[in-house]
Order: sequence, then structure tokens, then C-alpha cells
Amino acid sequence: MKTALITGGTKGIGKAIALAFLQQGYEVVINYSNDKKTAIETQSEFNLLGYCPVLLRADVSNETQVKEMFKEVFQLYDKIDVLVNNAGISFIDVIQNTTLEDWNKIIGVNATGAFLCSREVADNMIYCGGGSIINIGSIWGEVGASCEVAYSASKGAIIAFTKALAKELAPSNVRVNCICPGVIDTEMNSQFTEEEKFDLKQRIPLNRLGSGEDVAKACLYLAEADYVTGEILSVGGGFAK
Repeated sequence: MKTALITGGTKGIGKAIALAFLQQGYEVVINYSNDKKTAIETQSEFNLLGYCPVLLRADVSNETQVKEMFKEVFQLYDKIDVLVNNAGISFIDVIQNTTLEDWNKIIGVNATGAFLCSREVADNMIYCGGGSIINIGSIWGEVGASCEVAYSASKGAIIAFTKALAKELAPSNVRVNCICPGVIDTEMNSQFTEEEKFDLKQRIPLNRLGSGEDVAKACLYLAEADYVTGEILSVGGGFAK
């Protein structure tokens, strides 16, 4: 039985990814940070579908909490086959209104979190003969977004991190890839009005916003694609191409 750990896996894209791996027969560990109510609701929802994911709390930007989370994981499972670094937060404002605290928080969760989790799982994957690390970036990490400088920078860092770590771990059969979602219809993008969503759809060649399931399908592919590493896979319906 294969095992997957999905950070930020209780809502939005992360929830869709967790469900997709459960449906494929994986043992799934779902990480969350602060929203315990939503986490328990998600776990209960999966239980009603016949699945039994493990729920673990940790702020992925906190080194101590990440170490404790992986300590618990390895008490339950001998190996993590797939790590999905999905946990992320957004911030929208002009740079003049972006404080150092704002910047550090975004970089901490979106970039440092992926680093800390990948570091904790690396030795286990190497020892067990391989594994797959999938980082969730963003189209804005590729092209940049006005009024989202900190967010774009954090996701750009994830892209570079993916390419470098893929080269480092490839000799050990550990693959590292990145998915860059476009405009996905989740809570993180709930600030868009219906009119703004309509305008966005007109700029997307496939003429619709993406879904968490669209990203989840890409995750499943990368989890099993044994000869694919160091790739940046856009899941955006052709947006910004």
C-alpha cells in the first residue's frame, strides 16, 4: 500500500488532491495548520465515503512543528511514497502596502514550508529506493501578477526549488516536479466577483475556471510518472500562454 502526505489538504485544491489519492487506494495523511473545524469536517466527509485518512496539525513554516509531524508520520508508516507540498496562502496589495511581516509570512508558508517538508522526507525516500515530491506552484510564479508581488515571488521560488532539488535527488530515484495552477475556483480566489470571473473566463482558451479536481489529476499523473522529474506542469486551461 502506497502512502501520500498532502499539506494543506483539508480544503480547496488540497482536499481534491487528498480525495484523488484516497480513491486510488493510497494511505493518505492530511496536514492542516489552524482551522481544526474544517479539518475535522473534511475527515468526517472522507469517512462517510469509506476512507480513513490520518489528520495531522502543523504549521509548515515552523521547523519544530514540521519535525514533529514527520515523527508522527513515520511512527505510523515505514515510507512516504508521495509528498504533495500544497499548503499555501495568498496576499493581494500593492508593494507599498506590503509589510515585511506580510512578506515573511507568505514566503514562510509557500516556500519555506516546501523546503522543510521536503527535507524531512528526503532521507526516507532515498533509503526506501525512491519517491515523488510534488510542489504546488502557481501560474503567477511563472509570469508574475500585479498586486501579488510577495505571492508571485514565493511561487517563483518554488519553481526554482523544484528544478534544483530534482537534479539533486534524481540519482536516488526521487522525482521532484511542480504543478502551476491557473485560476482555480476555490476559496483562495473567492475575492473575485462574478463579473471578474466572467472576464477571466474570456481570457482562458478553455473558457472556464479550473477546479481542484483538475489539479488533482495532474498530481496523480506525476506521482506515477516514473521517468518525469524537474518538470513544471501548468494546469491553467492555456491561460497566460
